Amino acid sequence: MLASTWRIRGKDAMAVPLLDLHEQHATLGSGLHEAFEQVLESDQFILGPFVEQFERHLAQYTGAPHVVGVSSGTDALLMSMMALGIEPEDEVITTPLTFFCTAGCVMRLGARPVFVDIDPQTLNLDVEQVETAITTRTRAILPVHLFGLPVQMDRLMQLSRLRDLLVIEDAAQALGARFASERVGTMGTAGCYSFYPTKNLAGLGDAGAIVTSDDVIAERLRLLRVHGSDDGVHYRSVGGNFRLDALQAAMLSVKLPWLDHWSQRRRAHAARYNEHLVALPLILPSEPVPTYHVYNQYTVLVPGGQRDALAGHLAAQGIGNRVYYSVPLHLQPALGQLGYMVGDFPHAERAANEVISLPVFPEMTEQQQDTVIDSIGVFFDDQAHPRD
Repeated sequence: MLASTWRIRGKDAMAVPLLDLHEQHATLGSGLHEAFEQVLESDQFILGPFVEQFERHLAQYTGAPHVVGVSSGTDALLMSMMALGIEPEDEVITTPLTFFCTAGCVMRLGARPVFVDIDPQTLNLDVEQVETAITTRTRAILPVHLFGLPVQMDRLMQLSRLRDLLVIEDAAQALGARFASERVGTMGTAGCYSFYPTKNLAGLGDAGAIVTSDDVIAERLRLLRVHGSDDGVHYRSVGGNFRLDALQAAMLSVKLPWLDHWSQRRRAHAARYNEHLVALPLILPSEPVPTYHVYNQYTVLVPGGQRDALAGHLAAQGIGNRVYYSVPLHLQPALGQLGYMVGDFPHAERAANEVISLPVFPEMTEQQQDTVIDSIGVFFDDQAHPRD
């Protein structure tokens, strides 16, 4: 149980990493080793049966008719836009508060990312503002299910149908999350997942996948991931080397049956944080009905310019934390040509100055979580009652 007053200070605190995969891999050790041996003995390291098996498993999990395993979450976004025919001068509406690749992939195709501010409660794309950003050049909407929380997809899909727009879901952080009864990634024209080691379904390196219900798009994707050829002789389009590694696919097949259990653990940790941090001057994560949040990150906002001080305090206690994302995309130097300025998206800019993510990995113990909670309590107690 937590103490009635905040007591953990300095050397009394235990180290808590932001993410720790050791116990997960120890639990699954025999299965992971067996899968490794099977791949090693097969001599089939590029595509082949292990990738096909994982694609079947992920299709069963998501309910998507087609799954195409690819080399990373970034490549999933890039390939989806290539397959859907995003061209130079096209506009793609998205959020300014996310990882750089979301906009970077749009730019790589010569298209233009058009940003819309976030909802300050969910930190996701404000769907109610999207319609005002649509022009004659708009081809697609690219919602990001940030930190594992689904975007309000009902309104977004209604708008996309009304305006005849593509929807490419960036679900890199949200595999397993749901909007109502539907898995994120399966509602749009295409959905993109990442299995980078920090994600809820963590590969042992870079890996990703795309899901779609469109047969034609699925065929294009499978061509694009092997340079645009289905026989290695005739090239029907210009693609790239976007293949999912067979070893990664085998590892992910071992892990996938555990994903819902891990999500439940993350949700339990989040509920406990909410219970014990509610009285502190923090803005806690939102989970509006009918969303099902899977907490790839447990992210709070620290108002009053205290975020960096709290981050330093936690780090000094050996407690892992991370700021996702300290510079919104419209202010990134690489996107300066888009012409956005400070003040264009005030909610995203405020969030960038206030967000901090805390440990929420499934294997985190109650004692570790108590340490995080108490350390945050000590910080705010010291702010309110400075010691001489």
